[in-house]
Amino acid sequence: MGAMENNAYEHLVYQLEGISRDKPAAFRLKVLLISGLAYAVLFLILVAILGFSWFLFDELRHGRHAGGAIRAGIFLLPLLPIFWVSLRAFLVRLPPPEGRPLTRAEAPRLFELIEKTRRKLKGPRIHQVLLNDEYNAAICQIPRLGMFGWHRNYLIIGLPYLLGTPTREAVATLAHEYGHLVGEHGRLGSWIYRQRRTFAAVHAQASATAGSNWINALMAELLDRFAPYYNAYTFVLSRQQEYEADAVASKIVGDAINASGLVRDTLLGRWIDDVFWPRLYAQADSNETPRFMPYAAMPTAFVAGHDEWATQDALRAALKQESGALDTHPCLRERLEALVSKPVLPKTLEHSAAETLLGAMAKTLVDEFDQRWWETHGADWQKYFHRRKADRDRLAALGACDPTQLSDGDLFDLALLQYRLNQHKQALPTLDHLLQRRGGPWPRAEMLKGKLLLRAGDERGLALLLQALRVDHTLTEDCLRAGYRFLAKTASRQVADAWVEAAAAEGADE
Repeated sequence: MGAMENNAYEHLVYQLEGISRDKPAAFRLKVLLISGLAYAVLFLILVAILGFSWFLFDELRHGRHAGGAIRAGIFLLPLLPIFWVSLRAFLVRLPPPEGRPLTRAEAPRLFELIEKTRRKLKGPRIHQVLLNDEYNAAICQIPRLGMFGWHRNYLIIGLPYLLGTPTREAVATLAHEYGHLVGEHGRLGSWIYRQRRTFAAVHAQASATAGSNWINALMAELLDRFAPYYNAYTFVLSRQQEYEADAVASKIVGDAINASGLVRDTLLGRWIDDVFWPRLYAQADSNETPRFMPYAAMPTAFVAGHDEWATQDALRAALKQESGALDTHPCLRERLEALVSKPVLPKTLEHSAAETLLGAMAKTLVDEFDQRWWETHGADWQKYFHRRKADRDRLAALGACDPTQLSDGDLFDLALLQYRLNQHKQALPTLDHLLQRRGGPWPRAEMLKGKLLLRAGDERGLALLLQALRVDHTLTEDCLRAGYRFLAKTASRQVADAWVEAAAAEGADE
């Protein structure tokens, strides 16, 4: 955050959010003015360096004040990298988004829906539709001429999203994303994104050469102070645009369907990350190839798992989540409040948007994505399978031995294999055998036992993590991560942050 501490930055973000809610048009104008002024200052820096360079060259060419010109040129040399970095940042071209191009001939109903939405919202046309492997959708505008514009509009839709969402909710999402185009959010966003990259590049270069002369030092100091404020203003503007896009979606499908889609996106999206993919990869423990391929399994899994992810507990947890100071998307609760909609669990999916909008092409795309997934991950899957098989064989051999007859190294290997293969109840007594032996300390065993205790909800594991990192500093990161996850889940992020800070300081003092 540069010269601004995290707490001060978060406080500034919350202040600006209040201003943006009360006077959205005035706030947007202020951000544009700040951005324009920043561009003007950078442009003047470029012109000044270029003009000064030309002046020195002209002085040397005509032999006037040669000694002074040479000294000034030496003074100018550290500024040339800043000039080059600034120029390149101004002219940088953003790469187009990745995805599988989808044509009108392949999905006529989807393209009809896109065109219908475009006409209803009086927005610009979508130049290309891309499918990717995420449970998400997005609009992206890429300027083909860099800072000079000529934007190309991309609609990116995740195949998992189409497989898990009813058509009306998919329409809401499409309208939301199109709302960014109608409000010129995409164009403004790409401009601000490029500008932030420009500032980051110039700031890094100025900071790296701050000690060379007072101009670089002054520039680094000014950018260090300006960047947090600029980032906060543009961050809040991006969040404001999300609310505006939600309002556009509600105009198309109504608040109820829009709200249902927001809840489904949150709950099902988390379930996919936390349950579906781990469950799929768990097959690699005992299967050299998957029993089922991911995208082919998604339609059935999303419906069959409805009672797992669409629960009141999951909804309550999602509504407790606060908007972070790093995520431009507001939290679910605030988005529903803006729509004046009560949170309701989404209904079981009967017909997915993939069935309706992709038709017969859905099966082709599913097979294509599954094939590409296996081509990408198949080698790692099989490598993992063979490693786990070797672990099971080794565990069987060690487990057949009397623990008292095993060496210290073999005893720890036994505990580690029991941990890896989810035999956690057996791992704890194995670790106790080792920790009771003479010849310690055993920091890795202490860390492993600490993790097992925390996994069981026993906070005594925190003390073992501290004990381990005091003895072996190479374990610090692993121990701090385990402690943070436990406390963030059982207490709060603030408590977790405080514990990590104290533990890191304690470990450093040893």
